[in-house]
Amino acid sequence: MALFEFIRSPSGGLAILIIMPFKKTLERTPWWLVATIIISVTLLWHMVADQSYQRIAGVLSKGLLTTLGVTLSAFLLASIIGMLIALAGFSRWRAIREFSRFYVEIIRGIPVLVLLFYIAFVGAPELVKLYNWVLQMPIDAGVLEKARTRDFSMLWRAIFALSISYSAFIAEVFRAGIQEVGKGQIEAAQALGLSNWQRFRFITFPQAIRKILPPLGNDFVAMIKDSALVSVLGVQDITQLGKIFSASSFQFFETYNVVAFMYLVLTLTLSLIIRGFETHLKRNDHH
Repeated sequence: MALFEFIRSPSGGLAILIIMPFKKTLERTPWWLVATIIISVTLLWHMVADQSYQRIAGVLSKGLLTTLGVTLSAFLLASIIGMLIALAGFSRWRAIREFSRFYVEIIRGIPVLVLLFYIAFVGAPELVKLYNWVLQMPIDAGVLEKARTRDFSMLWRAIFALSISYSAFIAEVFRAGIQEVGKGQIEAAQALGLSNWQRFRFITFPQAIRKILPPLGNDFVAMIKDSALVSVLGVQDITQLGKIFSASSFQFFETYNVVAFMYLVLTLTLSLIIRGFETHLKRNDHH
């Protein structure tokens, strides 16, 4: 790597000396990341040096586990539902394929916040009624207790809402990954006498998962951000605790700086991990 570059004038003489330390490194530097790190370090310094920020961070850190718990639980359920819906789209029976398409299009067309309210205040009560109706006999006999809507916590209502909302998007991710597997390999597996489950387990899924994991990671990052919506149900996550603290202390600027910082650290860290994983997969594919 050259540290100096000489530029000659049109007459042929030596005109300008340009110092070029680490030119290629500077050209490749992701300046958006540098700016983000500077902002994050500045906020972190305030949180360490300023007692007010320390107090806010201590309060909001209690909601960090709730945010991560809601996201992880909802994403696991959404992945399971999404994979089942995607597989239903490849069914030999048209009715099942049509149901899969119907589910994906309807759920994707409803905003997450609307679905959150619908499941929390419509779906949950109806589910409780269905439970009581199905188990009416053991309930009347005193074997089981009658379920009440208030026993269905807002935390789980929020988890189910996020799961259903994201399952439609994850179903499309699985569908696209499965379609990437060559038909010739499926036909070869059929010729060998493998069952549908064996073909999926040994042929389709191992190859599709390499295409599926990166976009799944992006959906997980998006769900972390959308998990802030559960605060409208009173779930004690980072956003909800920030709302409560700022309303009682009137430190809106400081509080929401810390809220933004926490979400930024979570999403940026995961995004960098996903990018590194994608790079690793690409290198393996080339080898």
